[in-house]
Amino acid sequence: MNATDHPDSARAIVAALAANVGIAAAKFAGFVVTGSAAMMAESVHSVADIANQGLLLLGQRSARKQADTLHSFGYGRSRYFWSFVVALLIFTLGAGFALYEGCRKVAHPEPLTSPVVALAILIMAAGLEAYSFYTARTESRSLKGDKSWWRFIRDSRDPELPVVLLEDTADLIGLTLAMAGVGLTVLTGSSVWDGVATLAIGVLLGAVAVFLMGEMHSLLIGESATASETAEIREALESTDYVDRVIHLRTQYLGPDELLVAAKVSVAPGVDLATVASAIDAAEVKIRTAVPAARIVYIEPDIDRA
Repeated sequence: MNATDHPDSARAIVAALAANVGIAAAKFAGFVVTGSAAMMAESVHSVADIANQGLLLLGQRSARKQADTLHSFGYGRSRYFWSFVVALLIFTLGAGFALYEGCRKVAHPEPLTSPVVALAILIMAAGLEAYSFYTARTESRSLKGDKSWWRFIRDSRDPELPVVLLEDTADLIGLTLAMAGVGLTVLTGSSVWDGVATLAIGVLLGAVAVFLMGEMHSLLIGESATASETAEIREALESTDYVDRVIHLRTQYLGPDELLVAAKVSVAPGVDLATVASAIDAAEVKIRTAVPAARIVYIEPDIDRA
């Protein structure tokens, strides 16, 4: 698989896109029928999600561009940039609108019409969202390994799968809040609960957006290999003939599937240049075997002066 192949995340994005098109249409129809502010907030949220999935696909397409003189290490970080834009959209369009609409609804409650229709649409939307969430979980399992889901989201250098997982999780919780708002409005006869649910949706989306912005910012400025990958790279170097020890090791992800490795190693004194060159070649092969993402490897031989 080359640095631009990412079928797992692409399938998850397409599944989320297809689900959100149907969800957005159903929610807007529900808003027109019921006048529910929570339904309206969820409708805008789904439209934002559709735009988000389009941007994630755009990021993957941009990352396929070949390296050139201006970007000699390629365009892999385009995926991080567009994922950051997605987080901004969730915050501004999703959370911002929900908070505004929630405040308006609490200050000026409006009666709901056909709440049964609203609940039916929300249940249907929850089913579609659950399908999207299941697809994202399934496509993430091969990358997650034996980590917890939280650790996978924090450690993943693939930006799209954590974004889709968190989006879908927020969507399912948001739909539950919208159903609660409609249900409490029917039970109490007060439309204030619809506004309260909308405010809760806004807070939820804001929290998810802020978390994602932090994660994408970290990836944009450059994250190193994970602790386990670093240990494997160090072991590969130190197990190479004529390499005494690793003096220092630096790594950085240039994209989700491309790791830069730079190391200075001490070699046995008195070894001829041809042998040193062969040892470096062998070390590069070992590193790439241990960590396939390590596509760019620079090894500097030196004499241990410690």
